[in-house]
Amino acid sequence: MVENYMPDIYQKSIYYINYDKLYKKGIRCIIFDLDNTIAPPHVKKPTKRLKKLFDELKDKGFKIIIMSNSPKHRIEPFKSSLYVDACAFSLKPRKNKYERIMEKFKYKATEVAAVGDQLLTDIYGANKLDITSILVNPLTPHDYTITFVYRMIEKIIYSRLEKKDLFLRGKYYE
Repeated sequence: MVENYMPDIYQKSIYYINYDKLYKKGIRCIIFDLDNTIAPPHVKKPTKRLKKLFDELKDKGFKIIIMSNSPKHRIEPFKSSLYVDACAFSLKPRKNKYERIMEKFKYKATEVAAVGDQLLTDIYGANKLDITSILVNPLTPHDYTITFVYRMIEKIIYSRLEKKDLFLRGKYYE
């Protein structure tokens, strides 16, 4: 059961992921979580560094999509500034938004990677569909109230993963 929350890849942040290796593996679409993955929850627009990364990823041939449980008004400034597609109110970890993305853009699960900072939503949601799941550390300790509750549950999951010698926070891998 706890293995359902195990990420395929674990990196410090989105800036440490080996995107060339993902591309060689056949990944063509990367779904990024918004809050605490690509931007802190209080930040209203993307940084120059994030714009540069997304431009580089698009130049490499990746389709970039922001998928968040946040409302449309939260995602829209990122979608329009970064020139990417986006899904609001995604209800992660439910599968239907992932499935819609794959159907709309004609991707197989093996061609998609999902990047996020939460085991309960981002990683579990991706793992349910055998999408490559990539965990990154949260950008800030500040979260929305509901996320705070998730973090408390995550502590238990992290502890169980560590006891089974499956995962150790701070020990990054590809």
